[in-house]
Amino acid sequence: MTRSTRGGAPVAPKRVTPRAQWTRGSPGGTAGTPHPTASRRRWRRTVIARRAADHVCETFGADGIQGVCGHPEIEVALAEFARYTGDRKYLEQARLFIERRGHRTLADIEFGRQYFQDETPLRETDVMSGHAVRALYLAAGGVDVAVETGDDELLSALRTQMANTIGRRTYLTGGMGAHHEGESFGLDYELPPDRAYSETCAGVGSVMVNFRLLLATGESRYADAIERTLYNVVAGSPGEEGTSFFYTNTLHQRVPGSTPSPDEQSPRAASSLRAPWFDVSCCPTNVARTFASLGAYVATSSADGLQLHQFVSGEVKAELAAGHVSVAIETRYPDEGTVRVTVAETVADEWELAIRVPGWARSGGLLVVGDSEPETVAPGMARVRRRFAVGDVVELRLDPAPRFTYPDPRVDAVQGSVAVEAGPLVLCVESVDLPDGAGVNELRVDPAVAPRVADGRTVVTGRMARFEPTDWPYDPEAEDVDETAAFEFALTPYHRRANRGPATMRVWMPCA
Repeated sequence: MTRSTRGGAPVAPKRVTPRAQWTRGSPGGTAGTPHPTASRRRWRRTVIARRAADHVCETFGADGIQGVCGHPEIEVALAEFARYTGDRKYLEQARLFIERRGHRTLADIEFGRQYFQDETPLRETDVMSGHAVRALYLAAGGVDVAVETGDDELLSALRTQMANTIGRRTYLTGGMGAHHEGESFGLDYELPPDRAYSETCAGVGSVMVNFRLLLATGESRYADAIERTLYNVVAGSPGEEGTSFFYTNTLHQRVPGSTPSPDEQSPRAASSLRAPWFDVSCCPTNVARTFASLGAYVATSSADGLQLHQFVSGEVKAELAAGHVSVAIETRYPDEGTVRVTVAETVADEWELAIRVPGWARSGGLLVVGDSEPETVAPGMARVRRRFAVGDVVELRLDPAPRFTYPDPRVDAVQGSVAVEAGPLVLCVESVDLPDGAGVNELRVDPAVAPRVADGRTVVTGRMARFEPTDWPYDPEAEDVDETAAFEFALTPYHRRANRGPATMRVWMPCA
């Protein structure tokens, strides 16, 4: 048996979830005969989908209209349909749309051509800009095309683009989009918490891109990004009652706001609480689609191994070159840090079980194989290669204790502030947890007192600052702050915010 935390060069995995198998259609474009196990209804849907896709190819093909859509989406659909049917003409059409983008084909608008990514070709772009959802959907389609056509240059450009976007233009929650105007990315490190747009659909788009890059490279950092975005942005959009949602996801709610009327559409960026419906309601279907596909993000497989990327209880089955394997996963992650994997079905040959050690676990985790002594494993992929027997247990132990997180000093908007995270969860303070209904805007945190868990909730120590009214907001006297006595207050997981009625809220808290 050999183990390593990195395992050498990453292995590009494949999805574990099975796909329906279909025969190819005739050159004329009619759908082929369905696989015997496929239902007649699914076959009819494929016929309809093929007709629509064929129409797109005939209208916008190499000899057709040389245009692109203002909102990238069809590229992903065409690439996926090419995989589904085995007909590469749909992939070629997706490639044409990708290559046409960025050559100023679309008319200019007040937000500029970068709004719909028509200012610079995709393979020449080094960071995402413009409308966040559009940029992410285009990148997802670009990765699909790059992988399916073997275009390493395009894939490299997209990896650089995503790395720079996460490193410079992404909120602590994983949210993307700093501008309400144009629903767009800001400049590097322009990440104001109180003006964060961070559209729910952009969170979904980020998951889409990172999942494709994970499949293409096997690098765990993409699974880290998926985890952060799923637990904080996507999970936080719908309300606990399931009848309302956030379109945007601010990190600082300055005023309590009011409950939206269930009989009226809310402006998409104006609701202080989750609303039943917005003027544009793309988010509910996007969230529902993402929730329905969560199983696809849990694991991947390669010819000789199984890789676990997200931690949920359940069973994972995979077909390796040597045969069928399956494992049972038991965990209460992220509330607890133990992930227990039991081999339920195996093969005679050696194979590798790889488990992601999250990037948030800076000091790593402990890997326990059977009755062996725990071994420290660094963030990345912890790998166990051996001839497994049914009943063998591999356990990853992580410490999701709450911790202070400090911003990059280049993020001007949150200098002198701290946030609190617990495992992959970003926490926030809500005014309903402060004494006498105080607001969060005057709160000051004592970073010398580490966060701790009390009665099942994370608490930190802070004070309330009191200022005298002034006639001018730049009066130096305003710096003379009278602070209350220190007290402890509880924090709430960001995805559970605003479920207890109107309240002020913030993620980044100024230090005392």
